Amino acid sequence: MRSEAIRYLILPGWQGSSAEHWQSHWQRSLPNSTRVEQQDWASPQRADWVAELNRAVAADPRPAILIAHSLGCVTVAHWAQQAPLELLRRVRGALLVAPADVERPGCPEPLQNFAPLPRDLLPFPSQLIGSDNDPAASAARAVEMARHWGSDAVVLSGVGHINVKSGHHYWEQGFAHLYRLQNRIEQQQRRRA
Repeated sequence: MRSEAIRYLILPGWQGSSAEHWQSHWQRSLPNSTRVEQQDWASPQRADWVAELNRAVAADPRPAILIAHSLGCVTVAHWAQQAPLELLRRVRGALLVAPADVERPGCPEPLQNFAPLPRDLLPFPSQLIGSDNDPAASAARAVEMARHWGSDAVVLSGVGHINVKSGHHYWEQGFAHLYRLQNRIEQQQRRRA
């Protein structure tokens, strides 16, 4: 993978990621990174968000790593269920941070059209990072999503929703999870070679 020109597609969740959010900092830090811009961050529609991810993957033939937060994680899982094989093959892996449980009691109404949560294995390596005190998904639900999606799961202690509100601006520690995912991708590629 080091010899390939990898691009990073940043997928924010509901209401987008502000300039102070770690995803925005990562977008400025990682080479070849692009944000998947949604038409409506406040009233997300599953079909629209999935279509926008599809356009972003289709727009560039280079291999991509998806870096998703919250509802962006659910968008990745829905996209992977219906994307054409040619586009699925462009995605080398996905870092799924603080996925939103859109089936939880009290889930905000704008997110409910993303239910039910996909339960199919993702066709690429993925690393899911949850939290034991995330209001958007309990640790048990994060682990369950990881199991359905075939993701390696890590549950962090006391980090909330891993966003600005929980104090995660740069989230330098998150790069360790991205590097772990990239190493896993490289190992799989070597085994196939």
